[in-house]
Amino acid sequence: MRILGRGSANGAISILHALGIGKGCSIGIQLSTEVLLLENRVLVEEDRNGILDAVESCWRSEGLPLPNEVGWKVESNIPIGQGLKSSSALACAAIRAANSYCWTGLSDFDIADIAVKSQRLSKCTITGSMDDTMASLSPGWKLVDPTLAASESVIFQGKIDQSLVVILGLRGSRKAEISKNSFYNQERLFQRSLASLMNGSPMDALSSNGMAVAAATDDFEALRISNICIASGAIAAGISGSGPAMAIVCYQSYLDTLEELLNGMGIETISTRFENSEVELEGAS
Repeated sequence: MRILGRGSANGAISILHALGIGKGCSIGIQLSTEVLLLENRVLVEEDRNGILDAVESCWRSEGLPLPNEVGWKVESNIPIGQGLKSSSALACAAIRAANSYCWTGLSDFDIADIAVKSQRLSKCTITGSMDDTMASLSPGWKLVDPTLAASESVIFQGKIDQSLVVILGLRGSRKAEISKNSFYNQERLFQRSLASLMNGSPMDALSSNGMAVAAATDDFEALRISNICIASGAIAAGISGSGPAMAIVCYQSYLDTLEELLNGMGIETISTRFENSEVELEGAS
């Protein structure tokens, strides 16, 4: 089957959950999704929420060109339904694939706007995921207002220490019910995360955000795991997204210790780095 276009985007972890105080921040990691635009329709089992159909619908609604019939093929190493921004990566990669075929010359801001519309249409997000989408498209962290267009949404941004390692702890499928009110009730903790970001301390923000999300979802096991990891050498730890995946950040010298610790708890791990890192990860799993 003929390939018409291709695009890719990366996964991410949460620094500040947008549901807590209406501002969100995520940062890209080196797990990725590649999408091929094909000339005929095919079944895509990886698209559980109908995001690709939503992308096609939103693309056409913008008056952008596309053949009458297209299909998609997806290759991804981002775990689905774990809070690692697989939906944002899928939407962005698909739009980039269409953009490459149609020569429409969309900017990352344009792509982000269509991706957010697509995720809202597919009902896979409560907030619109502008923060996750921006992290899927570009490196570094960006504090965003998800109510605004992408080009106007960035409030504050910064870079990250490229020598840091990210350990993802996968804890099965999501069981917690996401309640807006339960997130609003943790405003004080989310404000603490925001203050750390504004002070240029994204790792402190990650841990504070993780505490807030754990409290909002009654995930006290996540709090226990985070505390143990930090006591064992991690510089930050917490739930990513609405969970259940954990993001543990450390220096290379603590990687083996922390992976063994998590594996000993029965938690599957993936080791990676922040997006755009120029440092090779030793012994990545």
